[in-house]
Amino acid sequence: MSEARAKRPMLIPASAAKLFLLLTLGLSASASQAAALDGASLELWWGIPFAGVLLSIALFPLLAGHVWHHHYGKITAAWALAFLLPFTAIYGAELAASTVVHALLAEYIPFVLLLTALYTVSGGIYLKGNLRGTPLLNTSILAVGTVLASFMGTTGASMLLIRPLLRANDDRKHRAHVVIFFIFLVSNIGGSLTPLGDPPLFLGFLKGVGFFWTAQHIWPETLFLVVVLLALFYALDSWFYRNEPRSRFNASPTDSSMLRIEGGMNFVWLAAIVALVLMSGIWKPTTQFELMGTVVGLQSAVRDIGFIVITVLSLQFTAKNIYQANQFSWGPMQEVAKLFAGIFITIIPVIAMLQAGTSGAFASIVQAVTDSDGQPIPAMYFWATGILSGFLDNAPTYLVFFNTAGGDAAVLMTSMAATLTAISAGSVFMGALSYIGNAPNLMVKAIAEDRGVAMPSFFGYIVWSFAILVPLYLLVTWIWYL
Repeated sequence: MSEARAKRPMLIPASAAKLFLLLTLGLSASASQAAALDGASLELWWGIPFAGVLLSIALFPLLAGHVWHHHYGKITAAWALAFLLPFTAIYGAELAASTVVHALLAEYIPFVLLLTALYTVSGGIYLKGNLRGTPLLNTSILAVGTVLASFMGTTGASMLLIRPLLRANDDRKHRAHVVIFFIFLVSNIGGSLTPLGDPPLFLGFLKGVGFFWTAQHIWPETLFLVVVLLALFYALDSWFYRNEPRSRFNASPTDSSMLRIEGGMNFVWLAAIVALVLMSGIWKPTTQFELMGTVVGLQSAVRDIGFIVITVLSLQFTAKNIYQANQFSWGPMQEVAKLFAGIFITIIPVIAMLQAGTSGAFASIVQAVTDSDGQPIPAMYFWATGILSGFLDNAPTYLVFFNTAGGDAAVLMTSMAATLTAISAGSVFMGALSYIGNAPNLMVKAIAEDRGVAMPSFFGYIVWSFAILVPLYLLVTWIWYL
């Protein structure tokens, strides 16, 4: 391949252009304030479409894998319509449109743009050289990724390291456990120490929780989980490694040259992404844009447009052979974007019912976190926040219980520190319980499958997570929250 051909820029995917157009139209339009969705008026059956999406993700790959592979977007869209059509008929087009616009502008579009930028930038970084997937190397990559997750986010660390990890192990027969522990540590638990690590903690930072407060209060639990999980992984990976057919290791999975990094400019783009996220939480301009009741601050618009610019720059100025060496494709990104579009829409009534507190259909969950005297029970906050974060969006779940505990950051950081610690830990740690518990989980799974790794099904992964993580979370509860 000639140098000129190797440096030919990749074409920008049509999906990125469509997202940019949608964002631009949304921020330039304005409309009257629409009525807010009252979660107290919703019955529990409104959660059926959301449950349908989850069950489709869980069962279709097992029962009709070929159908799911070719039509998962249509199936997800059908569940979204199963919510939107009756909701529009009962509550009117205006409320239906305003709730969807809010889900798109305030949640889905920023989520997809951030994930697309991280996916593109990390795909342009190639670690070239002799990488052999030994237990020591694999454990070291997991440890480094766990540390990085709190400083560049669980999504950033996951997208940066999953490809080198997969490439190092591409000559091994048993690889799924490597990806599973990667999701446990790098995609979730590692992000528990700073607001940059995971979206729930960033929301707490916006509500007034100190930047270093979480690290000061959760580091013992985090250290305990990280040390135990790394030790468990090393033992398990060593067993698999010893029992692999030795002929599989006659040749290195990569070339024999010294390790070096190609596409280093993408580290600059990666730092710019982190800076944009932090800027959107600190900068408070008065300029705002409104569309059907959803207000988007100038800082959010700058952040999201910045993600688009970074994505374009990375695609244009990264040598094409680097993406080819990483086996980069848009398939995993498209899968995550389509599935989460359905999740973000069908989850609307579920989050509204939770936010209704004791007046909503999930009143029993909210009531369970306080004792008969009305005092918070940290252990119950840890498990209520955690279990819901494992199967819902962990960011709004954090906010629900943050507000249930009073919503005053100054009080929560002092006299109610144990409660805030439990909420923070539960929302981050237990995002690892399912593929949809945290943004990078499903992305890591999709990338691994794209590279030929036979990942467990939705329920298969839950068997792994419950067998390994739940006993550890019970120990965390007993040691720190009782």
